[in-house]
This record gives sequence, structure tokens and C-alpha cells, in this order.
Amino acid sequence: MIDRLTLTNFKAFQHADIPLGPLTLLTGLNSSGKSTVIQALALLRQSHTSGDLVMAEAHHVRAVREATDPGGFLLKGELVGLGTGQDVLHEDFTGDQPEITLTVGEGPYHYSWTVGYEPEQNLLPVVSVRTPFTDEGLLAPTGWAGKWPSYFGPFFQYLHADRITPAERYPRDHQVAIGRGFLGVRGEHTVNFLRHHARDEVPDGPLRHPRAESALLLDQVAAWLGELCPGVNIEAVPIEGTDTVRLSYGFGDALTATRRRRPTNVGFGLTYALPIVVACLTAQPGGLVLLENPEAHLHPQGQTRMAHLAAAAAAHGAQLIVETHSDHVLNGMRLAVKQGLLKPEQAVVHFFRSTNGSGVEVITPRIDEDGLLDQWPKGFFDELENTLDQLLD
Repeated sequence: MIDRLTLTNFKAFQHADIPLGPLTLLTGLNSSGKSTVIQALALLRQSHTSGDLVMAEAHHVRAVREATDPGGFLLKGELVGLGTGQDVLHEDFTGDQPEITLTVGEGPYHYSWTVGYEPEQNLLPVVSVRTPFTDEGLLAPTGWAGKWPSYFGPFFQYLHADRITPAERYPRDHQVAIGRGFLGVRGEHTVNFLRHHARDEVPDGPLRHPRAESALLLDQVAAWLGELCPGVNIEAVPIEGTDTVRLSYGFGDALTATRRRRPTNVGFGLTYALPIVVACLTAQPGGLVLLENPEAHLHPQGQTRMAHLAAAAAAHGAQLIVETHSDHVLNGMRLAVKQGLLKPEQAVVHFFRSTNGSGVEVITPRIDEDGLLDQWPKGFFDELENTLDQLLD
């Protein structure tokens, strides 16, 4: 599990050291820097998957560059499109050279990559790599050094805020949805993934919905969607002769069920939330799930329940990093702590606030065992109180 992310000269941050937990909420006003955290992790993953991220001792990298291209940070790919070097270098970079460093911590060890600045390139060349090292700067012992960190493993999902909307059909791409188990950054492969894995069982534990018809994934997804729209059930079937699949919804049990309905004739929020539900229910211990705005198009109760589902995935052993603008998502996480689903130290909240200059301040309220926060900084989900004060004035 990633327990710390350090950003140097990357986008909104001249330097930031950000602790992460099994469930981490990133909150703050628009353009305050919270998206940068998710993008940094997605960038590392994207660069690794493309083969552009290297694992080598720092003193070897510059020599290697003279003979070959060792790669670096791939700014434009499947997960993120960040532009070119001039788009991602912090405007007031620190250090003698305009270089970007991303460092991730996993347990006792850290992994660090530094790339050079190329203003018009979307592949920034690596200039130094530090193999796993400790807080004291010591290299990892023999047998550990040179191994990729676990968050580059197979269990990974990243869902953008811009997700699939109700449609007549969705893509049927076997290599992505089945071979890689990836839902797509817009969740566009969710329906095909669900079609293929419909009869997989959700393991007994915090993820299994107690009122689902069975432990099968399709029934579990329907039960969690039922938190948004009671009585809903879903069906995913291939459209013969095409590379597409069809999603449909039904309502009621076998005795009272109505005809099946197209997503375009059902509330927008159901389809928009579907990738979030599937990503959480299929999250694996040791896996990483990045979520942007899981609350989008959901009523307050649904937002709270999506937070509970994310907490259940974290309790199951996955790591979830969630960007949100919803106080209901925050309160859902607080309830999960109070109810014992997560320990207080497993639930991390960061509030990002732009300073008067070009910097970003990161404030980290702590949650106690009763779900209470030890501080409530100005601008941190306080708009309701501000509005009520004006109404009562």
C-alpha cells in the first residue's frame, strides 16, 4: 500500500509530502491541487505500463541515457493526458534545474523518479532513479532492491469524473475488460466486464451486501445500486454480430417485475454510478483504486452509501484514493469509522487550499473513533453553516 506521496515541482506543488491511507479523501475548492495527487499516481502507473518507467540505481541512469532512451514520465496515454513539459512543471520550481520528482512510499521503503524538463515533449526523460530506500537514505536489502512496488501490480482501477452516460450499447473489448480486468477511465468497459464476471462471487466480508439475492457479482451490484434506486436489477448481454454489449434495468422482484428498460429511459445516476460500484466490489487486497467524484449525479443518501462501499473495499484490503466535493461522502467515511468498519488511522482526509501566492496548503483533519474531526478549517465543507448564518441574520 502507498502510505506517502511526495511531489516536487509538479503542477500545483513546488513541494508537498502527502500521507495516504487505505481510504483517503482529497477535498478542497476547484483547482486547489487535489486532482494533481491522483494524476501523479496515474502518471507513474501509465509510464510503468508503457515501459517508459525504469528501475535502476541513480548513478547508472545518466550513463544509460547516453546509449539508449531509458524513458521517463509519459504525459499522454490511456490514463491521463497532461500535455507537455511546460504544462506540468511548477511555475516557481525549486532547485538549480527545472526537474520534476515523484516519490512514493510503501511500508519502510520509498521509490523516487526525477525527470528533466522538456517544454514541448510529452515524454519527459528520466535523469535519476532511486531504488527502494529508507527514511535514512539507506538502500533496500539484497532481494528487495530492483523490485517494482506492489501498486504497479495487476489490481488497478482509475475512474475519471467524466464517466459513461446512458447509451444504447457499450464496447465489448476482450483484451481490456477481460484480459486486463480494466474498466476504462470512463468506465466504458464496465458493462462487458460485468457480463463476463456476472457469476463471480463477492467474498464474504464487508463488501457483500446483506440483502442481495446471492453472493454473485451481478446480484451484489444490483443490491448496491438498490441503495440508489430500490428494487433495481441489471442485465448485461452481448449484441450478436457486433463488438458491443447491451445494458438494461428492471424493477421489482420476479412476481412484480416490469419490462426491462434501456439506460436512456432510467435515471442518469444509476449508469453513472455503475462503474464505481463494480470497481469497489471487485477491488482486491493490495490493489489500488483511484476515484474522481463518486458522488456525481447521486442524491445525498446515495452519496453516503457510495462512501460506505468505498470504506468496505478498503476494509477488504484494497487502497482507495478519492477526490470529492461532497460532505455526504466525508460523513459516510466518518460513519464507517464510528461503526467500526475502518480504524481511525485507516481513514485519511486532506483539505487543499490555495495560498495567496502560487502555492497550495494541505490541511489534514484527524478522525477519532467516534467519527469526529479534530479541526474544521475555513472553507472545509462549511457552506451550509455559512448560508444558514446569512438566512438567519
